[in-house]
Amino acid sequence: MNRILIAEDEDRISGFVEKGLRAAGYTSTVVTTGAEALDQALSGAHDLLLLDIGLPGIDGFEVLRRVRQRDTALPVIMLTARTTVGDTVAGLDGGANDYIPKPFKFDELLARIRLRLRDAGQIVSSTLTHDDLSLDMLTRRATVAGRSVDLSAREFALAEEFLRHPEQVLSREQLLSRVWGYDFDPGSNVVDVYVRYLRGKFGADRIETLRGMGYRLR
Repeated sequence: MNRILIAEDEDRISGFVEKGLRAAGYTSTVVTTGAEALDQALSGAHDLLLLDIGLPGIDGFEVLRRVRQRDTALPVIMLTARTTVGDTVAGLDGGANDYIPKPFKFDELLARIRLRLRDAGQIVSSTLTHDDLSLDMLTRRATVAGRSVDLSAREFALAEEFLRHPEQVLSREQLLSRVWGYDFDPGSNVVDVYVRYLRGKFGADRIETLRGMGYRLR
């Protein structure tokens, strides 16, 4: 499982990114200062660094410069509200692998993370498979028994969660947190609705209901 270091001092953004990464099957660590980012980035414990420029203490540009003095291989994606050409060039010239301005769409960030990890040799395959179901994580295409199936972004995320945990029972709470990224609401039936959508596209017997426990991809 790939490990992502998130260096971001805005709790709202770091929480949003962390939840999204967890739903996509990554583990992550959040730090809020430049000093912490530098220490963690050089620890060798992470596969990619998401680096905000406006960190307190040591800013992102300086963190990047010091990281590149010691480690030229760690993929670094810079996140920033600064959108000038000069800032973009400074980040890329400083050794960043990518540069994403805020605000950003999480799907775009996730695609860039996958690309940089693949370039770094961290991802062996971009396809998740179980039986005759498959999801191509780069093209975002789904196939069932060799037949292409159209999925919405949320349907794809839910299908990805099932394919990453085949034969495991996943509770409604787990699915809601990982796919929708917010705390479980006992009154919500959104998970049940989207499981029904997937059954309609994958086949009714693909996803099993275990009463009082959740769902399982058979």
